Amino acid sequence: MAPSRRSAKAAAEPHASPAVDSNELTVVEKITKTAELAVPKEITAVAKGHAARPTLPTQAQFPLAVALSFVTAGIGYRVLGELTNNELAAVTQAQDTWGEVAVLAGWKVFELAVGWFGNLDSLDVATMNLLSHGPVFYLLSTFYNLSPSTAISALLVDIASVALPFYGLRPLSAVHTPSAKVPNRELTDIGLQIYTAALATGIYTVVIVLSLQFLLPRVLILYFSHLPTLVPAYTASYATLLPVTVAFGASASNFIFAPFATTGKAREDERIGQFDPASASLGETVWWNVWGYTAKTKVVIRRTAITALVTGISTYLSCRMSIYGVEPTGAAVYAAVWVFAALFSGVGLGLVGGD
Repeated sequence: MAPSRRSAKAAAEPHASPAVDSNELTVVEKITKTAELAVPKEITAVAKGHAARPTLPTQAQFPLAVALSFVTAGIGYRVLGELTNNELAAVTQAQDTWGEVAVLAGWKVFELAVGWFGNLDSLDVATMNLLSHGPVFYLLSTFYNLSPSTAISALLVDIASVALPFYGLRPLSAVHTPSAKVPNRELTDIGLQIYTAALATGIYTVVIVLSLQFLLPRVLILYFSHLPTLVPAYTASYATLLPVTVAFGASASNFIFAPFATTGKAREDERIGQFDPASASLGETVWWNVWGYTAKTKVVIRRTAITALVTGISTYLSCRMSIYGVEPTGAAVYAAVWVFAALFSGVGLGLVGGD
């Protein structure tokens, strides 16, 4: 017997999708939207795998970085003094006048400003600080009988005092983020990094050793009156200096070569290639001769200039104001040696990564 219409409808009901009331759907949507609004965006970003960083007014970030840097340095040196029985204070002098304190504090703020407004990240300022503050600690450790462990610890305090505030307030750049896409990423692989670090290490080693053999002994005798010994200057060799220069070479490679090699072509590069001296005005010709370089070349010029600037001034001020009996001429000559090493390293790294 054929089924009735009622029984056929009943048989078809199990295969039909259950109906949802439009009012219930509206309530669910409202609850979902309310929950999304209740969850902070920072938590959502973390859940998605993105590192959340504090959001501060732009005007407050640099002053905060400066304050954190001074606090970190103060705490670090106090702890270092307690652990080493004030060994560093025994071979250095405190500033006698407020003018000297202002000069050193002002220079530290300037170094931080170079890093902050130059868009450097925490790794950049860490390597820049090693290149600029390392020379004076090498001097103290080599010629003033400061133990290597104390010298390294003091240098690490200086590095941490600038790197930690930057790390907390600014994310790493694309160059130092392996997952980020940048031009010529293959130029920063481990093999080429070792090669460029070795190149910069060799340049630093040659410059410093030759200076110790032919220039610095006379300068140290004449202008460093409280120098305990000159023996390291006469016994210096490439092998004995290598542990020191490896750190400088690796830092120079990271600070100068990595951002230089990963800089792609810019629109200004086409303008430089199309420059016609016959039809250019005087101002255009002067600009092209002074700054008519590609964006990539400008990066290596800026980074090398920054390295030379902060190395020279920091080394001079530290020698002149923090070490007993150092005359201005002696501080200037000693700083110039490290400036030349930085400049030659920049030139060498620029030739390696050039187009």
